[in-house]
Amino acid sequence: MNGVGCYVEAVGQRAIVPFHIAFFNRSYYPDTAATGQLLTELCEGLVQEHRCRVSVVTGMPVACEGDDKGAVGREIVCGSEMRQGVEILRSRGTRYSKQRFAGRLSNYVTYFLSATLAGFRLDRPDVIVALTDPPIIGLAAYAIARRFRVPFVMSYQDIFPEVARLLDGFQSKIINRMLQNINCFLARKATKNIVLGETMRRRLVDGKGADPASTVVIPNWADVSKITPGPKRNPFSERHGLTDKFVVMHSGNIGLSQDLGMVVEAAALVRGTPEIEIVMIGDGVEKPRLMRQAETLNLRNMRFLPFEPKERLNESFASADIFVVSLKKGLAGYIVPSKLYGILAAGRPYIAAVEDEGEVAEVTRKYDCGLLAEPGNAQDLARKIGFLYQDRELVRRMGERARRASLEFDRVVQVRSYYTLFRELAGG
Repeated sequence: MNGVGCYVEAVGQRAIVPFHIAFFNRSYYPDTAATGQLLTELCEGLVQEHRCRVSVVTGMPVACEGDDKGAVGREIVCGSEMRQGVEILRSRGTRYSKQRFAGRLSNYVTYFLSATLAGFRLDRPDVIVALTDPPIIGLAAYAIARRFRVPFVMSYQDIFPEVARLLDGFQSKIINRMLQNINCFLARKATKNIVLGETMRRRLVDGKGADPASTVVIPNWADVSKITPGPKRNPFSERHGLTDKFVVMHSGNIGLSQDLGMVVEAAALVRGTPEIEIVMIGDGVEKPRLMRQAETLNLRNMRFLPFEPKERLNESFASADIFVVSLKKGLAGYIVPSKLYGILAAGRPYIAAVEDEGEVAEVTRKYDCGLLAEPGNAQDLARKIGFLYQDRELVRRMGERARRASLEFDRVVQVRSYYTLFRELAGG
């Protein structure tokens, strides 16, 4: 990219051009979506810990778009910036509400078109990587990888069209067939496919025709140096009156893939125990509906709090006694809730309302750091909450095991895995 920084290091009398990786994903800093936050940490880690040159072709931040949600604008590429050593190319696209199929489709297509054009403005990378926001962005990355004759990597945070099929209001046979064909094409054409766990790997190999030898597992992560176990009494818990409560927390995106209505129903079932408080932290398309549901049920033991920035996660996580992780039936292996890794790092146990197969259930059984509940079953969730409320010693022991488990999912470890894979692909 012309005119953006100097990427040559002087080493003795030689000049070494840093290893250059280009990523494509609509969500990136300062967006709060989990995929964007994880990609930001990955890119900054590759720069700071492995001295790579990293470029990201991404969308406009939601906070910067004002009221112009539907306008693509005259300039396809809004500009470039540098943050923490990462080149960021901002591509315009619509930002209609994701609750409606037409709005989400428009957002996908307009970002795809502008990102494709932006990609051709890149300096030649050594590796090109596409994530799955939107699920068609891999086509742009593949075309640009062909142009530069460099390895093309698909990094899956979720798998379509299965995710879309199971979300209310996103039913379209034509679109689902198109997404199936696109994802099969990308899975087969990618030099490497990166997935988040063994169940997701099976889904991609069996359902999309990916080459097993070219499909590798690199889990998501948390930064265990920044998220650490902390005392229940802290400024966050004191501010919100949680110090003397048994806090059951959901923290993160409040989205369509989670069956969080079940958590509201469970809150109604445990309201006879005043010490139990259900706390939902974060934002997302489902939050208004859940707040209405809680209001209808007149729940005084449940509260909704706004998104907490990363620098204050330690306090909010430490305010919880246990967490809830949930996923709609049918999504195991197609999505992996990334919030799990922060919970582990905070040294807190959890109740996972997920199917018996899948990455979350596998971690839960392997490390014995939480309980499994039947997805969609509010009564089972309420029973598990009551069980842990009665056995604080078990809560403490599972929390200790959770922290030990988190060391295997540390950010530094996973970023190194990405770096090693990319260097191998480029023959470095």
